Amino acid sequence: MPESQPQTPAQKMIGDFAPKLVSLTDDVLFGDVWERSELSKRDRSLITVAALVAGGNTDQLTGHLARARDNGLTETELKEVIIHLAFYAGWPRAMSAITVAKQVFNG
Repeated sequence: MPESQPQTPAQKMIGDFAPKLVSLTDDVLFGDVWERSELSKRDRSLITVAALVAGGNTDQLTGHLARARDNGLTETELKEVIIHLAFYAGWPRAMSAITVAKQVFNG
């Protein structure tokens, strides 16, 4: 990779340890799936945040909450997603997710 290009989050996190997983993340997931026109990036972010909350995957939630805001979701909408999921995905998962959201939204 040329030095002038900034590293992707995946490259920074695991690039030297798992380059194939980085390639799949950058090229397939974000380079192809996220770019498909059948769903808007806003909708993809809403789905992704909901799936991460429901699965209890808070390590990935930080980056996807920021991406969701960049893709047009508001802080209020994202909080509401977490509140709604408390009843479908479980209270502990929602409480963990809202803690992450508070850190993301309050900087």
